Amino acid sequence: MKQVKVEIITIGDEILIGQIVDTNSAWMGAELSKAGFDVVQITSVHDEAMPIQSALKAALGRADVVLVTGGIGPTKDDVTKRTLCDFFHTRLVHSEAVLQNIQRLYTHRRDVLNDLTRAQAMVPESATIIQNTVGTAPITWFDCKGGQVVVSMPGVPYEMRQAMNAEVIPRLQKKFDAPALLHKTLLVTGYPESALALKMADWEAALPANLHVAYLPNYSIIRLRLTGTGDDMLALDFAMNQQIDQLKALLGTAVVCDEDITVAEWLGRLLKSRGLTLATAESCTGGNIAHLITQVPGSSEYFKGTVVSYANEVKTGVLGVRVGDLERDGAVSQPVVEQMAQGVRRLLRTDWAVATSGIMGPGGGTPDKPVGTVWMAVCSADRLISRPYHVNHHREQNIERASQLALLMLRELM
Repeated sequence: MKQVKVEIITIGDEILIGQIVDTNSAWMGAELSKAGFDVVQITSVHDEAMPIQSALKAALGRADVVLVTGGIGPTKDDVTKRTLCDFFHTRLVHSEAVLQNIQRLYTHRRDVLNDLTRAQAMVPESATIIQNTVGTAPITWFDCKGGQVVVSMPGVPYEMRQAMNAEVIPRLQKKFDAPALLHKTLLVTGYPESALALKMADWEAALPANLHVAYLPNYSIIRLRLTGTGDDMLALDFAMNQQIDQLKALLGTAVVCDEDITVAEWLGRLLKSRGLTLATAESCTGGNIAHLITQVPGSSEYFKGTVVSYANEVKTGVLGVRVGDLERDGAVSQPVVEQMAQGVRRLLRTDWAVATSGIMGPGGGTPDKPVGTVWMAVCSADRLISRPYHVNHHREQNIERASQLALLMLRELM
C-alpha cells in the first residue's frame, strides 16, 4: 500500500511579507495526518501567475495531492482561478449552481450582490466544482492525467476548514487507498534535547522500521512524536502503544503527559479533576501565564484570575509584599516572590498560586542579577517552594520560557 503524499500551496503576498501568519497550513497538516495522508511540503507563493504555475508544476513532481489555498475571491487582484485555467488548458464558464449558491448566501446578508461577487460563478470548465456552503468562492477539484489531484480552496480559514472537513478529505479518502498513519506524542521536561536523545538511544535504535521518533523542543518542554505507518490501523496502534509504554518507563517522572496538548491544558485537567483553584501574581511575565491558562476552554472553572504587579507599589499595596524586603533584596528576590504568591492566593481565595519576578531584558540586569534572572514561587495553604531560574535569551523568549517554567513548577507540587 503506497503512502499518499500531499503538498500544500498557500497563495498571498500577505503571507510572504509577514502581514499574516499562515495558520491554514498548520491546521491542514494536522487534519491530513489524522486522515492518513503524508504532508511532504508546504510552499507559499506570490499572488502572480508565474510563481503559482511554477509551484504547481514542482508540487505535481513530488506529490499525489496538491491543495491550494488563497488567491480566490471577489476582488480584481485574484489571479488563481485564471492561472489554474491556463495550467490545465481550460477556460472559465458560467455555473448556474454556483450563482444560486451565492444568491442563497446573500439572502441572509445586508450587502448587495455586486458584479465582482457574481463573477465567482465563473469556474474552470474541466474542474469538478464543490459548493462553498459558507462563502462565495467555490472549491475547484482537478483530476490530472497521472491520477493526481489538485484542489483549490479559499484562503479564509473558516471557509477552508469547512471545505476540508465536509468535502475534500472525505473525497480524497475515497479516491486514494491510503495506508494507516498514526502519531503519538509525549510531553517531556527536565532534559536538554541532546541529553534526551542519549537517554533514548537504545530504545530508538530498537524501533521497528515502520516507526520513527521526532524531537520537537519548545521552552523547557520537548514533544516526542512517534510516527508509524502500516496496513492495519489496530495492529499499528497496538505496536505503537507498546513502544510508548516502554518510553514512559524509561523516562519516568520526566513525562508530563502522553497527549499532544499544552502544559497549561494538562494542569487545567488536573486542577478540575481535583476541584482545585489557581491564581497567578505576575511581574516579569506580564500576565502571560494567565494568557496560557485562559487559552484552554473551560479554564474559568479552576482559574480565578491574576494580579500583574509590574510596579513595586502594586506588589506592596495589592499583594502585601513588605516594603523593607523590597528595599533590601529588590523585586527579583526570594522573599518578594514568595510574598507575591501568598498574597494573591489570599486575595483571590484560591487553593494554589504561582508568582514570578525577573529581569526580561534587554536592559535592567546587574552583575548579581543579569538579564534572564527570574525568581518563581508556588504555594498552597501549607506548602511553599521558590527558586531562581536563568532564562538568558531575548525578551520575548525569556517571557515565554519563564511562563512555561512556572507552570512546570506548579506541576511538581500537584
